[in-house]
This record gives sequence, structure tokens and C-alpha cells, in this order.
Amino acid sequence: MASQSSVAAAVEPDFYTAAQGRSGIMSWLLTTDHKRIGLMYFAAMMVFFTVAVIFGFLMRLEMLSPGRTIVEPQTYNTLFTLHGIMMIFLFIIPGLPAVFGNFMLPILVGARDVFFPRLNLLSWYLFIAGGLLALVSLFLPGGAADTGWTFYVPYSVRTTTNVIPALGAAFILGFSSILTGLNFIVTIHRMRAPGMSWYKMPLFVWALYSTAWVQILATPIIGITLLMVIVERVFGVGIFDPALGGDPVLYQHLFWIYSHPAVYIIILPALGVVSEIIPVFARRTIFGYKFIAYSSIAIAFFGSLVWAHHMFTVGMSNTGMFVFSLLTFLVSIPSAIKVFNWVATLYKGSISLEAPMLYILAFIVQFSIGGFTGLMLGALAVNIHVQDTYFVVGHFHYVMFGGTGFGLFAAMHYWFPKMFGRMYNRRAAFVGWLFTTVGFNLLYFPFFFLGYLGMPRRYYDYLPEYQAYHVISTVGSWILVAGLIVMFVNLLIALRKGGKAPADPWGGRTLEWTIASPPPVENFHTIPAITHGPYDYSHVQEHATERS
Repeated sequence: MASQSSVAAAVEPDFYTAAQGRSGIMSWLLTTDHKRIGLMYFAAMMVFFTVAVIFGFLMRLEMLSPGRTIVEPQTYNTLFTLHGIMMIFLFIIPGLPAVFGNFMLPILVGARDVFFPRLNLLSWYLFIAGGLLALVSLFLPGGAADTGWTFYVPYSVRTTTNVIPALGAAFILGFSSILTGLNFIVTIHRMRAPGMSWYKMPLFVWALYSTAWVQILATPIIGITLLMVIVERVFGVGIFDPALGGDPVLYQHLFWIYSHPAVYIIILPALGVVSEIIPVFARRTIFGYKFIAYSSIAIAFFGSLVWAHHMFTVGMSNTGMFVFSLLTFLVSIPSAIKVFNWVATLYKGSISLEAPMLYILAFIVQFSIGGFTGLMLGALAVNIHVQDTYFVVGHFHYVMFGGTGFGLFAAMHYWFPKMFGRMYNRRAAFVGWLFTTVGFNLLYFPFFFLGYLGMPRRYYDYLPEYQAYHVISTVGSWILVAGLIVMFVNLLIALRKGGKAPADPWGGRTLEWTIASPPPVENFHTIPAITHGPYDYSHVQEHATERS
């Protein structure tokens, strides 16, 4: 992709060992190096992810049989609330942008850092402050929040649990998200390497760019909304509480005006990861580069117009329901364009089934299932039948975890050698992928049957006829957790004992593979000059054509 030699920066000390003005833990806590900040996000999010997985595991154990299994109803309500808050606000939403966006974006565009390094560090501190406030709320008098991650009124106004700290945590996390998005947009506009036009940017950068605009434009809405709930709880002003003359449906509109675009904050970077990995392991130039790039912008735009499809049962007008149903179907078109182009890239490729590629293939299947079930929910008649059932939970998790989660795992395995300079055990990585994929589908696919049969979501108890599906789902959760343990133990062992990673272990064509593993402090000895696109495997395809 660049004229720079792949070993140009190899003689420089990497960002772990190079002196950066301070020593010890303070060299990390006060750093402005985008790579160190990305790793600090990664460490914090892994802690929150682990806690959230434990809560989800306990929820599935409780649902193993009707009646009380291990916890009381109030404890169950707290578990699913905290599971949702941590997974969404502390792991899934910031995951790919904060970790891999921070670490890789400047390198991918040929820059030495983000445009606002100190603002980048501030966004990390805001993230930590929000996360710690959410954790502190567990131990305050009154107990942890039990409202669900959506904080629906009027219950969130009236419950005696610690809703205000949870709302405050989400409010602070919103500022972190906004600052990160602002930083990425300015970096992409102002710091691209010479010769890197918009159509020579890696597709992961396009995805982060689209995501950043949604972060900036949509996040203030949820911040103001949550602040109004705090004001209502403290002062009883009657904004949303119907007993005080408020409108609870207004809260839903304001919440979903942010939270549906947030779905695309979550999924767009994962779509960028897929577009980044497939050309490398198929040894083919990406098919339809401009269509994939513009479809990211289209998803960000249309995704901001479809919020009320979460609200078809609140008493909306027929015209409103028709419009939002139509827009829901339209937003699926850019996603379908991406899937078509990925499959077209794979067609006749020299496919190498390394761990990142395996997670991507699982992603495509699971994201497609999530997308198709989303279209079913967008159809008014079906939506009325399955609204607030386990069908919605199944759809949600196939998009969030089966999509974004697997995209994050793919990114972890793809960029691990570059980030840490070590290679992991490939056989163990395959075992982790197999258990995780089988466990995920065994856990969540029965939810579609449960929802179709009428099992409401968020219920502590259920009728005996639903038990078989819950047993299958709970067994799936055991397999999934086993897969996650294998995956992370393998990566942790690689950190200490893994073989040294070469600069380009996968044969990539983007800029991160032209520098040493791990990267030097300022990424590039000299800023590279870009002469061609990021996925040029034409010579590989020419050789394949000659052989055939």
C-alpha cells in the first residue's frame, strides 16, 4: 500500500519499552499514546465483560427450571439489568472503536497519533469513571438498579433501588463516546498520509468514520434524556411520569432516537472488521470497495430514522407504523450490499481458515440470521405477535453478540500479533472458536421458538411447556462460557510464552503490516506515501488465473 519498507521502523524500540517521559504505572495512566490508551480500554472492558458474562450465566442457571432455582425474583431483575448495562454501555458500544479504533486508526491512515491525544486520554478517564460508578451502585443502600438497561419510566422514576448512580454512569459514558467520535473524525479529515484519498482508505476507517458521526449526533439525546429522569426522580417535575402529568411514551421516543442508532455504533465497526479481514484471508482484492464504503454511510443515515419500530405496540398511528416499517426494510439494503460483496470477495479466493477468518465466517451467518429476524420484527403483523417476547431477545443477541461480539473476537485474533508482538496457539484458537460458535447458537436460537410460542422476555418464571427450550439454552451457555475461557486463556498464555510475531504474519496490505510488531512509539519512522489501494491482491489473482 505504501512505498515504505516493512522493516523501516524495526530498529526503533516498541511503545511498551520506549521511554515516554515517565516510568511505571504512571507512564500508562498519564500517557497520550493512542496505542497505550487503546490497551487500557481493552483491559477495563475485559473486566466489565467478565462480570457481565457471569451475570448472564447466573440468569441462565435460574431459567433452567420453573420456579426458584438459585436466586429470588428481585435478584434476577438486578442481574438482567446489570448484565444489559455492562454489556451495552461498557463493552459492546465502546468495544471496537475504543480499543481497535484507538490502536489502529492512526496507523491505518499513516498518522503518528490521533489529532487530540489529551482529549483521547480524557475520554478513557470518563469511561473508567462511568464504569466505576455503575459498579459502586451495586453496594450502595437500596440495592442495584432493577429497571432493565432501558430504564423505562414510570418504573425507573418510582423504584427505590439505586437508579440515579446507574443513570449517572450512562450519562458520563456518553461524554466519553462523544469525545472519541470527535477525535476520530478530525483525525481522518486532517491526518491521512500523503496520497491517501478517501477511496484509498481502509474500509475499517470508513466504518469508524460513519460510527463517529452517529456518536456525535445521537449520544447527546440519550444524555439529556437520562438527565431528565434524574431530575424527575429528585424533584418530581412530571416530565415522563403519567401520575404527574408526564408522558412515558415521550421517554421511549427519546430513548430509542439514540438507542437504535447506537445499534449501528455497535455493528458498523464490526462490519468494517469483516471488510478488513476477508481480503487478507481470501487473497483477493475486495469486491465493490465503493459500495461497501458508501453502504456504511447509508447505514448510519437510515439507521437514525427507524427508532419507532421498537414502539409499534404503544398506540402509534397507522401512518406512523407504516412509515417506520418501510424505513426498517430500507435500512437492511446497505447491510445486504455488504454481505453480497463479502461473499463475492470470497468467491474463487485462496481462502485460509485462520482463527480471524473463522470468526468472520461465523459472523456472516449469525449477522444474517439477526438481520432476517429483524426484518420479521419490522413486519407489523409479526411484530405485534412477538413484541416483548424471547424472539426479540434472540434477534438482539444475534446482532449484538453473534455480530459485534464475534467481530470483536475476530479483530482480537487478527491484530493480536501486531498489538502484542506475540503469536497465539492456532489449534487452541480453533477450539475456542468452535466451542464459542456452537455454544452461542445453542444458547440463543431456541429463543426464537420461545418467543413465537409466547414466552415473555424479562420474566423470572415460566410455564412448564417452555422448559425444554430453556434447558437447551442453558446447556448452550455452558458451552459458550467454556469457549470464551479457552479463547482468553490461549491469548493470555500467548502474552507470556507466545512466539515472536513477524511484522506481517497474515500477508496483509494495509499500513499496520508495514511496521514492526509491536509498533514503535510514533508508528512510522517517516510518514508513508500512499501509491495504491489498501487491498491490492491482483498479483495473487493473476498467478491463480495462470495456474487454472
